Amino acid sequence: AIGNDYGYDQVFKREISALGNENDIFIPISTSGNSPNVIEAIKAAKEKGIYIMAFTGGHGGLIKGLCDAIIVPSKSTEKIQEVHIMFGHIICYLIEEKFFKK
Repeated sequence: AIGNDYGYDQVFKREISALGNENDIFIPISTSGNSPNVIEAIKAAKEKGIYIMAFTGGHGGLIKGLCDAIIVPSKSTEKIQEVHIMFGHIICYLIEEKFFKK
């Protein structure tokens, strides 16, 4: 409904605006670093005091100048996305170790 009513560049922004809270952590992912919908969400997160650590590729695109970013220095979409998936698994592992290890 957000895409239909407001435009696809507003999809993630509206979700961050509705659900995000100060001191949350937001991990936006954009292979190119130039996705308009991700950039709008980053701007909304900054307004709410949400910490942002983006995953991007290539040279970081526009996202590089907006927030902290881990940049996969490749031109290959497949390789960038494979590394982003690995990052996600590492983050999940670290959270499980910290909060759920018995």
